[in-house]
Amino acid sequence: MKATLMYGAGDVRVVDVAEPVLQDPTDAIIRVTYACVCGSDLHPYHDLPDTPEGRRMGHEAIGVIEQLGNDVTTLNVGDTVIVPFAWSDGTCAFCRDGITTSCVHGGFFDGAASATQAEKLLVPHADGTAVSIPAGTDESLMPSLLTLSDVYLTGYHAAEKGGVAPGKTVTVIGDGAVGLSAVLASKQLGAEKIILMGRHTARTDLGREFGATHVIAERGDEGVAKVMELTEGEGSHVVLEAVGHMPAYEQSYGIVRPGGTISRVGVPQYEDAPVGFTSLFGKNATLTGGPATVRAYLEAVLPQVLDGTIEPGKVFDRELPLDDIAEGYRLMNAREALKVLIRP
Repeated sequence: MKATLMYGAGDVRVVDVAEPVLQDPTDAIIRVTYACVCGSDLHPYHDLPDTPEGRRMGHEAIGVIEQLGNDVTTLNVGDTVIVPFAWSDGTCAFCRDGITTSCVHGGFFDGAASATQAEKLLVPHADGTAVSIPAGTDESLMPSLLTLSDVYLTGYHAAEKGGVAPGKTVTVIGDGAVGLSAVLASKQLGAEKIILMGRHTARTDLGREFGATHVIAERGDEGVAKVMELTEGEGSHVVLEAVGHMPAYEQSYGIVRPGGTISRVGVPQYEDAPVGFTSLFGKNATLTGGPATVRAYLEAVLPQVLDGTIEPGKVFDRELPLDDIAEGYRLMNAREALKVLIRP
């Protein structure tokens, strides 16, 4: 079968690999029908060292189940399923607490032996991981359903962990697909004022459609000053940081209101985040966030996509076949595309 491997920074290839086989009785094998390129895939695209064996890429998928292990009880061959970016058993102590990305038997598809930018995918702990889409679901909904494997529910996770609620002022830093998803989620959770910090007009226009009430293009100290002006000097109750770079974090603690919350879901590209008196401590601010616990939210949010309440799939602005996925990486890296849908 065909699969996407990265052999070093900027070196993305579609190559022939062995088809997956069931390893454990809790596994499933799916034929991937929808996948995509994630903004986090661009991190290794920028800095992956030479990797002669190649790194398997991709962590978002919809597919049709072709094989099931004997212990899988909630899924059937032929089901169309959403596969989150991390697998989880659904039964361990952390899964029961809703922290599915810390499952004791779990793991992450990206970089694993089986990853989603491929024609087929091995799904460990299929009962705890994959979620069926109702038979007969309109094909036009599939891009939005695909966002429930990661990008929309990562934005939703940011908003949930940040405590977004009616009456709150929320600032979203980053106009990528996750940031725009955080805007949409904040709107669904009832935020009163949603400030989107981004400077790419095509993206911020979609942010306004998703619910942003204000857009600030300025960055750094100037951007902080604009947010403080909009909030009458008080700052934002909740800051959703969807970038992962230090300047975005510095903006976050610059605009968070005393007693407010910063929720980070941009994969951090740094290790040391200031938490002292001039950043978090002096404001009694809370820092939260982390890898989105997609599986814990998926079934609750699924009906909102199926009934048209939300259309998070609007973040996809390009579609390419798997054979052309390297172009998808290039387009996103050059900011010529927001998020690229892949059809194996």
